[in-house]
Amino acid sequence: MGEFKDIRIVDNFYQTSSFFPMPTTLIGTMDENFETSFGAYSLVFPYYIGSKEFYAMLLECRNSSNTCKNLLRHGKCTINFMPDNKKYFKGIVALGYPGDTPEQKRKTNMFTPVDGLLQKEKPEGKFPKILNEAFQVFECTWLKELDNAQNDVIKEEYNGPYHDFNGITSRFGAHFILKIEKILIKEKYCNALLNGVNKDNFPPIPTNFGYRDSIHFWESQFKKPFYENIPKKNVDIESIRYAANRADDTVKFTDEALEMIINVPRIFLNTVLKGCVKWAKENNVTLITPEEMKKINEKRNNHKSLSRKSNNNALDFCKSHLVSISSIVVFVGVAITFYINKSI
Repeated sequence: MGEFKDIRIVDNFYQTSSFFPMPTTLIGTMDENFETSFGAYSLVFPYYIGSKEFYAMLLECRNSSNTCKNLLRHGKCTINFMPDNKKYFKGIVALGYPGDTPEQKRKTNMFTPVDGLLQKEKPEGKFPKILNEAFQVFECTWLKELDNAQNDVIKEEYNGPYHDFNGITSRFGAHFILKIEKILIKEKYCNALLNGVNKDNFPPIPTNFGYRDSIHFWESQFKKPFYENIPKKNVDIESIRYAANRADDTVKFTDEALEMIINVPRIFLNTVLKGCVKWAKENNVTLITPEEMKKINEKRNNHKSLSRKSNNNALDFCKSHLVSISSIVVFVGVAITFYINKSI
């Protein structure tokens, strides 16, 4: 084991038995009067990231918290990702103190609550507010039917039985699978996602290391990111042709067309081929040549352009605050376009 030591694993192991990097977020939920209060959370992670009809996040929290009670009550929340700022961090820590009532949380809150996009689109509804100081926000709905958690209610204590992964999951804990309804992001960073990121247009994202030694909350400051190029692999056209021949019985590819996707990472290759086959069948094409590949690429570029227009329309709701990127191109689609463009 060299220099490694075997440490005892105890409750809250992510901050008591290890060092685990986490986001810094404030989660907004509504109390019984539909008033929004915010609590500090770091155990917030992607859950469903693809191959489903929706995308989702996972939130872990105490089942005695205001956040848990309000999610059981109304099933809605906002995940506000906060930027690196020492003044903000002080305010975030203040909102992480357990036991305060929603009213006390509102008095403690130094940030600016504003209506989100869901509230604008459905003015007759009730939705938790977002924070103007966040650099991005996820507006979410709890998927209470998962793990049959729809009958969970607010209690003083929970003695079981417990769910496996959604709702009340232990004597003191709760997990919430949250469907992402909207992703809102400041205009500068939205433009970075759509037009290409560089070391100067990343949001200042801090790294949270949690509550330690019963004294402090720890966070590290943001520094400019750096990158490393994806290593180039010498891929034999024979292996690409083999995958292409297995993609479909009727749609085939010329070698010249396959050479245009030779730089696609193997993990994405089947996705690329299936996307090409889908386009071919929609357009009554049985042989894909470089000409068809260019048309497929043009379609993806047009989709990306439409996404930009959609985001520009969403900008009107709060030009100086956050913009919607709910229609942003899926990562794999962007990757495919990049590699085809590169080959062309």
